[in-house]
Amino acid sequence: MKTILNVIWLVLSGFWLFLGYLAAGLVLCITIIGIPFGLASFRIGLYALWPFGRTVVDKPGAGAASCVGNVLWLVLAGWWLALGHVVTGVLLCVTIIGIPLGIANFKLIPVSLLPLGKDIVPTDQAYGGQAYGRQQYGRPGF
Repeated sequence: MKTILNVIWLVLSGFWLFLGYLAAGLVLCITIIGIPFGLASFRIGLYALWPFGRTVVDKPGAGAASCVGNVLWLVLAGWWLALGHVVTGVLLCVTIIGIPLGIANFKLIPVSLLPLGKDIVPTDQAYGGQAYGRQQYGRPGF
């Protein structure tokens, strides 16, 4: 089911959102200071290209630098990318078949606004109780 949703997503919105993240990442990589933001944009763009079966979790050890970086990101690129997700999500929700894709688009808005200090992991690692990095995600024993 994840593959079918991902293929439909890719055709209807994933490719176009990926191009938006790619453009934002290229613009942000022009300066040395913007390279971390550009890399974050590329990472989220790959997530926006094929989102089903993956999720966003807080990165262990993310601190004040991520917070400051998120404020800069919000001003430079975040609100444009979030606006793209809102528009695409509303357009997808017009049809019954597109409603799950529109909801997935709305779920991408928080990470498009504040991407630093986040990791994109497979869903089974995030909620299946498997260890990711040094922190345990999910409920132990299940």
